[in-house]
Amino acid sequence: QVQLVESGGGSVQAGGSLRLSCVASGRAFNSDAMGWFRRAPGEDREFVAAINPGGTLSYYGSVARGRFTISRDNAKDTVYLQMSSLEPEDTAVYYCARGRKFSDYEGEYEDWGQGTQVTVSS
Repeated sequence: QVQLVESGGGSVQAGGSLRLSCVASGRAFNSDAMGWFRRAPGEDREFVAAINPGGTLSYYGSVARGRFTISRDNAKDTVYLQMSSLEPEDTAVYYCARGRKFSDYEGEYEDWGQGTQVTVSS
């Protein structure tokens, strides 16, 4: 059974940083693209970042704006999202997802974690 477990969320003041982690299990991690998405209160889920199976390619949504970095450690079956210069508008539940295709489209991702809350105060 494929499982994704996020961690690292929390409350931070504007300008601060957080690093989210997502540990995957259930099938070969290094064969899957990984993505981060987020959903703010009352909003649709939106793309944040994606990384290819080998970790050599990454792609960011406009919300990242040079502030976020996605990375992965295939030896640890873990994908990370380093976030800096956080703003109150970044407050959302952050989800990791895995799929067969490196994409910014959530429909390409097969499995999703439960999400981790990030709250940024001004």
